[in-house]
Amino acid sequence: MKERYTWIYKLRGILMLPPCILIVVLPFRETEHETLTWTLGMAVFLAGVGVRVWAQTHLHYRLRIRKKLTSTGPYAHVRNPIYLANTAMLLGLTVLSELLWFLPLMLAWCAVVYGFVVRREEAHLLGKYGAPYADYLRAVPRWFPRLADRYATMDARPFLWPSIVAELHCFLWLLPFIGKEVFWSVNGF
Repeated sequence: MKERYTWIYKLRGILMLPPCILIVVLPFRETEHETLTWTLGMAVFLAGVGVRVWAQTHLHYRLRIRKKLTSTGPYAHVRNPIYLANTAMLLGLTVLSELLWFLPLMLAWCAVVYGFVVRREEAHLLGKYGAPYADYLRAVPRWFPRLADRYATMDARPFLWPSIVAELHCFLWLLPFIGKEVFWSVNGF
């Protein structure tokens, strides 16, 4: 299973580009309520960034720290908080693009791509961590967070600022949407 989805795992970021390009260049049936779309879109986008930062303070993926099995913070509630955060960010960008009709398509795209990616990751992590990860798989849901926190906590405060810095790249996703809005405003559309 692990080798079967390796190419999707390796290209997971690039696979998110086609729907993003579409929502930037497609002017079809836009919702013309800029205040609503920008407020709601930014709120959903920023919620996704916030979850990514929270996950990073526990996972330390982009930080130069020895990696270990993570089951604290958002990982105590759901196995894939970063992919859920990415999905929220992409849904927020879809709202920013004013293409509300595209929301179900973006959600479906994320579900398919991240579904394959997660299968590959879980097989890899099961091989790497063995029984502790198998226990984690049984205890924590893949996609729908549970509120009970059975796992130990950790003081993530020392990792907050490095995690914020590590996730600043997320804001680059906003640039095409700001550019789209400026282009249409300047050209009188």
